[in-house]
Amino acid sequence: MKSPLDGWYEKAGVRTDPRRVIGDELDAGRTLFPEKLIPYLDHPLVQDLEPGRRFGLVARHLYQYMQFTMHFETSVVNRAAARIADGTSGLDLPSSVRLDAYKIYCDEAYHALYSLDVVEQVSDATGIETPDYDFTPFLGRLDGIGADVMPGEPVLVQLLQVVVFETLVTSILKDIPKDPLVVGTIREVVRDHAEDEGRHHAYFAAFFKELWHGMSPALRERAARCLPELVSRSLTPDLVPVRASLTAAGLGEAAVGEVLADCYATDQLRLGVRASARHTFQLFESAGVLDVPGARDAFMAAGLL
Repeated sequence: MKSPLDGWYEKAGVRTDPRRVIGDELDAGRTLFPEKLIPYLDHPLVQDLEPGRRFGLVARHLYQYMQFTMHFETSVVNRAAARIADGTSGLDLPSSVRLDAYKIYCDEAYHALYSLDVVEQVSDATGIETPDYDFTPFLGRLDGIGADVMPGEPVLVQLLQVVVFETLVTSILKDIPKDPLVVGTIREVVRDHAEDEGRHHAYFAAFFKELWHGMSPALRERAARCLPELVSRSLTPDLVPVRASLTAAGLGEAAVGEVLADCYATDQLRLGVRASARHTFQLFESAGVLDVPGARDAFMAAGLL
């Protein structure tokens, strides 16, 4: 079969893309992130802030997105890609599949590199400090699902994590490159990322079907109960940096709480998760995940179907 990573040496961003460098576009009034994709920016309490403080919110939202990307690529995706590549995944895989996993490993490391590079460039250009970002609690929650639902299967949980995340289609990767109001360098970096991720999506969709059909029926039932929570936790936003950013913008504790409650309501978050995970759900459907006893009920209980 033709691999989605065929032509990697000629097409991959790490092989062909130049370093993206921010010029003078900020002076022309461009923004750093599409404001429609920042849930709290139109909240009345935030709209009342002076322009400089609102710009700081946009900058810190970009920082949060890029820092999350940097950590997720190296701590979650590459953790699993390395297992596939080096033969410690527990699966008997052809060498071509393992080599492709190493290509993805290189891609993701480069995505992490230019994500941090963008943060440093923007911080230097704007003077807006980069807040500390602790990825450990998010990773702990993600890994905790396995400990709770699939004890004794840490490697399988890591493989399921990467399948879930690499088959999601978020609005950020689609919308930022098309937004003419966003600084061109940021649009180009996200476009570079999206092009690589399209190939990764195809790779992990195929990988999941092999992984799924290689499980025993009992293990499939356990995995099917684990997947809804993996999807939800992968897409539920980390509100700690949001809270810190709103506070830095000058909002008091009560106002910050009101903004978070209004903009991150449970029903709204579930709708966002469903939209971003629709291709992942289609993959699960085609592989037969929802045919496993109790699986559809588990997805329904999680509010995903």
